[in-house]
Amino acid sequence: MNAQKLTRLATYLSVSVALTLMLIKGFAWWETGSVGVLASLLDSTVDVVASVMILVAVHIAQIPADNEHRFGHGKAEPLASLGQSIFIAGSALYLMIHAVDRLIEPEAVTQPDVGMVVMVLSMLLSFALILFQRYVIARTASTAIKADSLHYLTDILANFAVLLGLWLAAWFWVDATLGLLIGLWIGWEALKLAYGSANELLDKELPENMRERIREIVLSHPQVEGFNDLRTYRSGPKIFIQLDLELDDHLSLLAAHEIAEEVTRQLQIAFEEADILIHQEPVSIRENAEHHQWEMQTRMDFENT
Repeated sequence: MNAQKLTRLATYLSVSVALTLMLIKGFAWWETGSVGVLASLLDSTVDVVASVMILVAVHIAQIPADNEHRFGHGKAEPLASLGQSIFIAGSALYLMIHAVDRLIEPEAVTQPDVGMVVMVLSMLLSFALILFQRYVIARTASTAIKADSLHYLTDILANFAVLLGLWLAAWFWVDATLGLLIGLWIGWEALKLAYGSANELLDKELPENMRERIREIVLSHPQVEGFNDLRTYRSGPKIFIQLDLELDDHLSLLAAHEIAEEVTRQLQIAFEEADILIHQEPVSIRENAEHHQWEMQTRMDFENT
């Protein structure tokens, strides 16, 4: 199964799991009246909306480039992730307000056993989904699936806290306090998700380990004298790599083109979803620039003495 099909399958499973969790947690909250269960129910309700957004975004991001979108539609993924973070932050705020109200006016939790069974089932379903998502992320590096997987990981931690609150249901304040803490946790994760999504929308450079790998591949070609002005960014499932390739001054245009094509092929082997733009330039340009820079620095040093 190719990367695009894997990514779509992950979004379908995410929506299915979110719907299932919302239904069973709704039943558990109806039976228990627990703030912690309500927190988890709200989170799963938001998950349904967010997962549908991710599903649509992944579909749009995989649409090939066209005349009006020459760089493709990849920005749909981080845009959906940013929208998801807003939904998550809103649910976290509502939860914290409800938890504070319950701390002021405590209410007993009824039938905690029902809630505990539902929380355990929820954790198992979320864990199974995360395992599959991690496999998809390793194959595709999808930003949207990363965001969704991180959200389900926080769900597991939140459900564990709810489980603990139900177990200690005799102390009314524990349930409300855990609901408040879960709300704070969800809000923090929403901020981190928004930060990462915004960085991708603003074309933040790829991680340094990926840039270092690019350097190694480019410089491994025996006829490459060096390179400069490396610029990289990610847009949904694709990454973009641009650089100036420094070559011998006396190479023919055809030879320089062939070398650039060979470097491009090696980069595409390492980064399957890469869109690569290489400009060839004579190595003497760099040498002249370095000599000019040295002259300017020498002059400045002399004037400062």
